[in-house]
Amino acid sequence: MSETMSANPILWTPSAARSNNSRLAAYQGWLAEHHGLRFDSYNDLWEWSVTDLDAFWQSICDFFDIEFSSPASAVLAKRSMPGAEWFPGAKLNWAEYILAGGVKNPQKQALVVHSETFGRRELTWQELRDRVASLAAHLRDMGVGQGDRVVAILPNTENAIIACLAVTSLGAIWSLCAPDMGHVAILDRFQQIKPKVLIYQDNYLHAGKEVSRRAEVAEVVGGLPSLLHHIAVGTQSTEIQTETQTGAVAWESLQDRPAILTFAQVDFDHPLWIVYSSGTTGNPKPIVHGHGGILLEGCKQSLHQDLDAQSRFCWLTSSGWVMWNLQMVALGQGATVLLYDRAANHPDMMDVWRRIAAEEISYFGAGAAFFTACAKSGIEPGADVDLGALVSLGATGSPMTSDGYDWVYRSVKSDIWLAPVSGGTDFCGAFVGGNVMLPVRAGEMQAPMLGNAVRAFDPEGNVLVGEVGELVCTEPLPSMPLFFWGDKDGSRLHESYFDTYPGIWRHGDWISFTPEGSSVIYGRSDATINRRGLRLGSSEIYQAVEALEEIQDSLVVDLEFLGRQSFMPLFVVLSAPGRLDAALKDKIKAAIRSSVSARFVPDDIIEVAEVPRTLSGKKLEVPVKKLLLGGDPAQVVNRDSMTNPDSFTPFVAYAKTMN
Repeated sequence: MSETMSANPILWTPSAARSNNSRLAAYQGWLAEHHGLRFDSYNDLWEWSVTDLDAFWQSICDFFDIEFSSPASAVLAKRSMPGAEWFPGAKLNWAEYILAGGVKNPQKQALVVHSETFGRRELTWQELRDRVASLAAHLRDMGVGQGDRVVAILPNTENAIIACLAVTSLGAIWSLCAPDMGHVAILDRFQQIKPKVLIYQDNYLHAGKEVSRRAEVAEVVGGLPSLLHHIAVGTQSTEIQTETQTGAVAWESLQDRPAILTFAQVDFDHPLWIVYSSGTTGNPKPIVHGHGGILLEGCKQSLHQDLDAQSRFCWLTSSGWVMWNLQMVALGQGATVLLYDRAANHPDMMDVWRRIAAEEISYFGAGAAFFTACAKSGIEPGADVDLGALVSLGATGSPMTSDGYDWVYRSVKSDIWLAPVSGGTDFCGAFVGGNVMLPVRAGEMQAPMLGNAVRAFDPEGNVLVGEVGELVCTEPLPSMPLFFWGDKDGSRLHESYFDTYPGIWRHGDWISFTPEGSSVIYGRSDATINRRGLRLGSSEIYQAVEALEEIQDSLVVDLEFLGRQSFMPLFVVLSAPGRLDAALKDKIKAAIRSSVSARFVPDDIIEVAEVPRTLSGKKLEVPVKKLLLGGDPAQVVNRDSMTNPDSFTPFVAYAKTMN
C-alpha cells in the first residue's frame, strides 16, 4: 500500500501529544527498544504484523505481560484456516488477566452502573473480585467445573460481568442472552449447548415501564432439561417484585461469601464462551471462542482503542450483542467501565450524553444507528453538556456515513477522535478500525487492525485497491472460532467462512481500501444491488436517502428475477409519518440520482413504520429480499432474533401484492 492521499476531507488530526502519548506509540517504542524493530509508517508495521505472525503475537503477549502458567512449545504450530493451532502447551485463565487490572489499586472504581431498574451503583476492584470469588465458590458447590456450560439471561449490569468472570474462572463455559429476547430465540441458542446452570433476571424497567419476562423465563427453564440449578436475580424496585420460581436460588444469597479467588489453569484453546450468529434464518450458529485467543485479540484491540488504566469507558450495548464482550477489553486494561442499562431515547436522546458527561467518560461507543438517530433528533450534545473528558468515540454495527461523521464533529465535539470499526461476532474483534496516530477522514475507517491480514478480493481471488470487493482475511487469527458447538465434522464452520476462497476467511461484507490503507464498508455482500450490470452496496443509497430531513431510516433490496429485469423497492421510515406523497418520492429519487446514479433510482417507494433489524442493529436486507422473492415468511426470518419483530409484518403484506 503506497502512501498517497485519499480524496475524502480530513476532519480531525491528532496533536503531537495525543499521538506520542498513545498506547500504539508506546507499543512501537517497545518494539524498537526490545527488538530493534522500527517502521517508517503504520502500513509497514501492519505488513510486518500479518507476515511474521509468530513474532507479532508473541510481542502482544510480552507487551501486555500475558504470562502462561505452563509455557507454549510454539506460537503458531499449524498455520492453516480453519484449524490453526496457537500456543500449544500454554495454560492460562482469561478471567485471571481481566481481574488483574485492578490489583494495584483495589479501591479504584471498576464498574459504574446506570440502570433504570437498579439506579446508579458502583463497584471498586476489590468489591468486584470479592463478588466474583463468592459466586465462583457457590457455583463450584453446585458442581460446576471445567467444560460445563453456565448460561444467563441478564441485562447489561454488574451482575452479568460478575457471573461471566466467576464462570470462566472455573474453566466453565459462559453464554449470555438479553432479557428482551423471545424465549424461542433463547431456547434456539441454549438448547444446543445443554447448560448445567441458568442465571436470570425476569423483570426490569425500560423507558419508564415495568416489563415482566416471567412467563418467557419459565418457558426457558422448562425447555432446558439439562439444568441442575437456576439462579434468580431479584430487583430492588418497589414497583417490581421478583417471585422466585420454585427451586430457584436467590442471586443475593450468593454474593457475600468470603472466599479465596482461584483460577483454573486451562489450555490456550480451552472454550471460554459461546456467542451466536444473528440467527435471522435457521438455527443460530453457536460460536466457541477460546481463553487465549480472546485475551490476545482483546489486548491488541486496546491498542487500537487507545485504552489504559486511566480510561473511563462506555459502549452503548445490549447484553445480547457481542459489543457487550468488548467491555471486558477495557476492564482488562484496568479502565473504569460504565454499564448503561437504560432506554437510550428515554426521556429523550440526550439521556446517554448527560450520563457520559456526569461520569466524565473518556471513550464512548455505540452502534452507528444511534448516532444517526441523534442527528435526526436535532440534539447537540456538545452545546448542552460538558464533554470535556470525552476524547474518543467508537461506532460499529452498520456502516457510518460521512453525514454521521459530520454530525459528530459539528454537534458533539470538533476535537475528538472518531474511530468506527468493522468486524464481527464470529471472531469477537475488528478487521478495520482506529489508529489514534492517523487523521480521520469523512466516511472512512482509518486502518486495518494489526495482525489482521484483511484484503478486498474480486471473485477470482485477486487483491483489489481502490475498488469494492469481498472482505477477506488471508491469515489466521487467535480469536477465530475454535468450532461451532455440535458441528462434529466442521462442515458448518467451513461453509460459513471458507467455501468461497479455500483456506481464506470470507466475512460476507463489501469493502474497499484506499491506496494508503483506510477503508469503507459497503454493507453485506450477499445483499448486493446489481442494476443493469453495475453492482453497488446498499450503504451508498442509504447515505443519499437518509441525508434528507424527511427520512428517518430506510431499507433497499434488489430483486433479481430469472429472465426479468431487476426490481428494486425502497422502504422508508418518515420523520413525519403519513406524508409520503408524490413530491417527496420525487425528492428521494432526485437525491439518489444526484448522489449515486440514475441507475439506482428505485422502482417503488413504500412507507413503513420501522426498518426490521437484528439484535445487533443490522438491517434485515437478506431476509426481506428472500421474502419478496417468494420465500415463506416463517422460514426466511426468526422473529425472536429481531430487535423489533413486529416490523416484519408490513413486508409480508407487501410481498403478497407482488405474487
